Amino acid sequence: MLNLTDTTLIYQILQAVIIGVGAFLLLKIFNRLLLRFAGGKTDDKKRIMRNVQRFLQLVVYSIAVILVLWIFEVDVTGLVAGLGVGALVIGFALKDIIENWVSGLLIISGKTYKIGDVVQVGTLKGVVTEISLRTTTLKTYDRNKIIIPNSLLVKEKIVNLTGGGSETVTSIIFYIDYVFDIEKAKVAIEGVLRNNPNVVVDKKRKREIRFLVRSKEWTTEIESLFWINEPENEEFIKSRIMEIAKKKFEEEKILPPIPGLMRKDFLESRK
Repeated sequence: MLNLTDTTLIYQILQAVIIGVGAFLLLKIFNRLLLRFAGGKTDDKKRIMRNVQRFLQLVVYSIAVILVLWIFEVDVTGLVAGLGVGALVIGFALKDIIENWVSGLLIISGKTYKIGDVVQVGTLKGVVTEISLRTTTLKTYDRNKIIIPNSLLVKEKIVNLTGGGSETVTSIIFYIDYVFDIEKAKVAIEGVLRNNPNVVVDKKRKREIRFLVRSKEWTTEIESLFWINEPENEEFIKSRIMEIAKKKFEEEKILPPIPGLMRKDFLESRK
């Protein structure tokens, strides 16, 4: 016959087993939720999920061990107090890392951007090349890599210029003297844009060339807005367009703004 001590021990072991199985099942549920939360199994997301899973395992199993010790009537007061102080110290030390992790999860779950998107954060603009749990890496048009902590990205206004696609809208401002025909200049600019293989013109998809005109003293600003198909090469595409447009303006005798002191001589020379 089992005595009271044996019965208590068996009951304690049973409770310990239940806690262990419960911790295991809880982690399984967490893992499934995380995979659904991430919305896919790309290499970057797998790496991020592994980091989160390890963190959750540490927390869940630590709690499980404390509960098991408590069941076996081991004094865990000192252990819990020590863990509490240690957790507080570690929390302060890892505050930025934890904040970046949480921000990374928010970015991934919210699908704010993905690898290949062109985003603008403040004055920075670049292609997203990597998304980790702590940082996001952007590659700028001059091929520099900028690593930004996710906690900063969450606090900043993020503009996804491609919206998950491979096209983005951009603009170039052309400056001409106010005496020249604006419509003639717009026709010249549109011709240059339409002949560029990187400029997308498709009215069905609302990919149009549009203009904004502004007058300032002896200057007329003509801002052209258009779509391009290689957002990562935006600055190079715009540079090439500017070169060709300059030659076109020279052919059409459309000159840049002329200072007021020179305007009289210039206008007289045209008579």
